[in-house]
Amino acid sequence: MNCGCGCACSGNANTLSDEHKQILAAMEKCGGPCGTKDIAAATGYETKSLSAKIADLKKQGYVDSPVRCKYGITDQGRTVLKS
Repeated sequence: MNCGCGCACSGNANTLSDEHKQILAAMEKCGGPCGTKDIAAATGYETKSLSAKIADLKKQGYVDSPVRCKYGITDQGRTVLKS
């Protein structure tokens, strides 16, 4: 079920927004855990709006947080980028 907010909460790769895909791509390019400022610089999104989008991606298993305030793309996130 998609809540309609653009967060792709249904967990279906086909419902990921372009913004979510850009965030995942930026994380993949980091090559390791990166902060919201790094992701903002790569995507052009404001850090405030990124936090909510990253939280959505974490809930779906596409992003993890191996270090406090740093985020990385998971294998599941890499798979969804390729689809």
